Amino acid sequence: MQSFPLEGITVLDFGQVYNGPYCGFLLAQAGARVIKVESLIGETLRGRGMAASSAYPFASLNANKESITLNIKSAQAQQLIKDLAAQVDVVLENFAPGTMARYGIGADVLRAINPALIYASSTGYGNAPGPYRDFLGMDFTLQAMAGVMSITGEEGGPPLKTAAAFADFLAGTHLYAGIVSALFGREKTGEGATVDISMQDCVVPTLSTALGSYYVAGEQQPRAGNRHPGKALAPYNVYPAADGYVAIICIREGHWRNLCTAMDNTEARSDPRFATMADRSANMDDVDELVGSWTQGRSRAEILQITQQHGVICSPVNDLADVLDDPHLAARGTLEKRRHAAFGEISQFRTPLRFTDIEPMALRDAPALGEATDTVLQELLGLDEDTLAALHRAEAI
Repeated sequence: MQSFPLEGITVLDFGQVYNGPYCGFLLAQAGARVIKVESLIGETLRGRGMAASSAYPFASLNANKESITLNIKSAQAQQLIKDLAAQVDVVLENFAPGTMARYGIGADVLRAINPALIYASSTGYGNAPGPYRDFLGMDFTLQAMAGVMSITGEEGGPPLKTAAAFADFLAGTHLYAGIVSALFGREKTGEGATVDISMQDCVVPTLSTALGSYYVAGEQQPRAGNRHPGKALAPYNVYPAADGYVAIICIREGHWRNLCTAMDNTEARSDPRFATMADRSANMDDVDELVGSWTQGRSRAEILQITQQHGVICSPVNDLADVLDDPHLAARGTLEKRRHAAFGEISQFRTPLRFTDIEPMALRDAPALGEATDTVLQELLGLDEDTLAALHRAEAI
């Protein structure tokens, strides 16, 4: 492969916050021209200000894009969107359900103008009929609705969310996959498609282990903290180290034997309480005490070295500073150190989509609000200076 796979593809990205913008970021990193369409005051994350923590995700999720401003409440801007839809390959959005249609620029209208268009949307619960279709959805509420919170936390404690916005980013990844799949299909048929991604649909498969435990037991099991959701594997936990914590899991008998060797504990290998996975699961507290007593006197680095030498699945529990300085992420080029107007030098993520013969695209700064509006409208629609000036005066752009 001598060029980025999506070179020649042009995208109108109406994405907001995390979900849609991450999809647009992946498309841009794969070589597509991504034109970010914002309101006259900017999308939600941009509007929170450069001094806020939201400045970092905005800068990261909107790298390598162009920005234009269009007031979708304006009839003139709505016509511009229709005209642009005739010139591009993809329109993506993650507005509240029905937003684009309410302004006369929904999937049916735009695809009638351009039958080859891929119109892709991601909402909390999808656009297909269903009782939740019109519910508003954000990462937090999707973790609740999809059952994730019910299995997260300590036994006897309240439901917890994960601080990582995984529902948003999982949906953005599926939105990307839907778009690329539709583009592949268009190569065969010449026809576009309407892609409908539900955040709830994306999250439910992550419950596979917990659902298996539910069916085996006939009821939901108590929250298990860092232990296996069905409490069917041991060791499977986070254990104290001299300088933090490590995560250790044994999923096969060989892993347990290896761990016993790593701990230099021959007695544990012959202890009937630990003879099989079922025995260890039944004596989970004893297993955790045994493993924890070995880890607590050693550093995370020492534990990692010993376990890797003996074929044990183990990882240090890294904090954010550890992640930013992770040597493997640096070696792969996953993080790129760059200057940021508010934060100084920061590390920004690059695309996880890799091809062995293409170096990942270098990051460019997220665009200033509307900086490419006139250029894009001149290039794609042929508008002259007088027309652009009139659109600015009317606050359509």
